[in-house]
Amino acid sequence: MLGAMIGDIVGSIYEWDNIKSTDFVLFQPNSTFTDDTVLTAATEKAIITRMSYTDAYQDFARRYPGRGYGGNFSR
Repeated sequence: MLGAMIGDIVGSIYEWDNIKSTDFVLFQPNSTFTDDTVLTAATEKAIITRMSYTDAYQDFARRYPGRGYGGNFSR
């Protein structure tokens, strides 16, 4: 899970750019976590605490709004 979160943060600045290079700085000043990191953490909480996935996702999305959730997720 930690690797997925790090990958999300590193790749956040390239979200809409299809880069082919493997030569880039890992953490840029504008690197940030996205909905992928938030929902990964919510999944972990749901598994560990046996909380429903729906409750965990809604809880984390409310705590971290504006992270790039899709329209269907928001509905």
